[in-house]
Amino acid sequence: MTTAYATNGVVVRDCTPADLDVVHALHVDAVLHSTAIWQEEPHPRAYFDGWLAERRGAGLPVLVAEVDGVVAGYASYSGFRPHAGYRHTVEHSVYVVEAFRGRGVATVLMGALVDRARADGHHVMMAGICSSNTGSIALHERLGFATVGVLPEVGRKFDRWLDLTLMRLPLA
Repeated sequence: MTTAYATNGVVVRDCTPADLDVVHALHVDAVLHSTAIWQEEPHPRAYFDGWLAERRGAGLPVLVAEVDGVVAGYASYSGFRPHAGYRHTVEHSVYVVEAFRGRGVATVLMGALVDRARADGHHVMMAGICSSNTGSIALHERLGFATVGVLPEVGRKFDRWLDLTLMRLPLA
């Protein structure tokens, strides 16, 4: 567990089981209403108990952001690909509750997550973003990520083909 990280009224801390209802709600919203997650059916709430336990057991962070004591979003990273040669590269996810979007929550969450990745000795952080999500791409550019490729029509959701933008942030 880390100590809290606070900036601009946003407090970032490690996720606890009590936070998982918000994590689950964000997941359901992203699956059902966006192209942020290329999954058609959301995981049930119970899935996230195991998810958090597995991440903790593997030493992988799951961070939540609070604004005025309310969980406003979460961020995490895990391995980029399963092969040993990728062990120094991580891929992250960040989600913010709609009512808190545009208030800098994702920026603060990502700052804390990048700091954690550096402290954990990782070399690169990757982002895989639906190419139509221009807001997320702009956020990542502001954070120093660079687009390293676009994979056309590699996914399908909501009856349309989706392109994947890959972005990279050097950590070392």
